Amino acid sequence: MTAAPIVSVIMAAYNGAALIPETVASLQAQTLTDFEVVIVDDCSTDTTRDVLRAIVDPRFRIIEAEVNQGPVRTRNTAVKHATGRYLAGLDQDDLCLPERFAKQVAYLDAHPDTVLVGTGAAWLDDTVVSSAPRTAVSTPALIEWLLRIENPLVWSSVMVRASAASDPFTDPVRLYAEDFDLYQRMSRVGRIARLDEELVIYRRHSGGASQRFTETMTANAARVLADSYASVFGEGSEDAAWLIIRHMMAHSPVPDRATMIALGRVLTSLQTDFLATHDVDKESLTMIRWETARRWGRVGRIALRNGTLTLADIVSARPDHLGMGYQGMEELVLSRLIGTARAAKRRLG
Repeated sequence: MTAAPIVSVIMAAYNGAALIPETVASLQAQTLTDFEVVIVDDCSTDTTRDVLRAIVDPRFRIIEAEVNQGPVRTRNTAVKHATGRYLAGLDQDDLCLPERFAKQVAYLDAHPDTVLVGTGAAWLDDTVVSSAPRTAVSTPALIEWLLRIENPLVWSSVMVRASAASDPFTDPVRLYAEDFDLYQRMSRVGRIARLDEELVIYRRHSGGASQRFTETMTANAARVLADSYASVFGEGSEDAAWLIIRHMMAHSPVPDRATMIALGRVLTSLQTDFLATHDVDKESLTMIRWETARRWGRVGRIALRNGTLTLADIVSARPDHLGMGYQGMEELVLSRLIGTARAAKRRLG
């Protein structure tokens, strides 16, 4: 009987014939070679199945679905056929750097309380690779905190301890926010971490779900956060979630001082609850305060640039423990000047 591999890569495929060969090559270049790749083709209408059938590598298992089910159910089918100790997420168009599996497996082996670990990611636009904007240095506590106000993990970088995964693995009801929902659920059963090194390359293109289904993704992300906030806000969890989604994640300008104050109260309540329920070391606490302040400062800057708030609004709405991160008063004054110029242009136009 063949021993189970260390890692099972789970991949849903659909009309990816042009990109899958490069993804396959990045897997075959891994320094950790004890893995399987479970690819489920979701009734592609191009030559994807021919491309998959042509892979000459016994580690690749190809399953051809009989009916189209969409990406979430297709990924869940792959999980049901996976036999590895760890499950590695990967979309058909993204790429793994050679050390990805080796470094994630080493981390999970060394930290038995961790159920999910992601990595840093770079962006690929056409042929240009650039670093994605993100927190450069993290700790598990920081990543777990950021999960309350954003999605700090890239799906194609995630590796999950199979023994901690639930059934279904990802929830079809949370379509296009199913990864965010998975991270929230996994955080309730164990630690979440991220290796800060960029070990995957995320391909950005107009055909990606994040570009085409923004409205559905946003609504489902709000539902995910509302569920997560229920113990803190009770019946007000949905309102709190939408404040975070609109202004922290989607970067929509805060419309008025009252909304800015409400957002500050939500952040304060969330952080107070997090610090009371998690073991946070001094280094992580400093990071949490700093990164939250950075995001608060960005919210203020966006509102100032759009002319929806004044400097006085920003200062009066600031919670006591929040500064402006790297965005000092000079940056905010500049944003206000830009907002004033834009308002004048709109009046003249």
